[in-house]
Amino acid sequence: MDAVIRAFAVYMFLLIVFRIAGKRTLAQTSSFELVLLLIISETVQQAMVDDDHSITNGFLLSLTLVSLSIALSWLKQHFPKVDRWLEEEPLIILENGKPHKERLDKARVNEAEILAAARRLQGLTRLDEIKYAILESNGEITIVPKQQPS
Repeated sequence: MDAVIRAFAVYMFLLIVFRIAGKRTLAQTSSFELVLLLIISETVQQAMVDDDHSITNGFLLSLTLVSLSIALSWLKQHFPKVDRWLEEEPLIILENGKPHKERLDKARVNEAEILAAARRLQGLTRLDEIKYAILESNGEITIVPKQQPS
């Protein structure tokens, strides 16, 4: 039972940490962020396993973590407030070519990232060609281009 409590505590701790860190934290991981995630996984693994390195404990921990993930999915599906707290809502970060500076700062996104998404997704090269840039719940940036005159 101790392993289940440890797994639950670690899961909830990481859930809160990554929620506070924001949606862009895991959207596009750099090499440094990947290394950081590996270090975090090794660190919390020690907290969950303690001195029990048995296969049974490994199975129990895996089952606990997967069960927590399923339970959170169920909660998000049945309680919209839980979903909004865990996932955040999409955020318009640029409107009619004009960036919302305070939203960009809060989300830790810059204009260069918006332009990169605009080039990659729509072939656009200037901010004034964008009607909306939206930071989605998963950290990706969606670009809605302005309509070209026909």
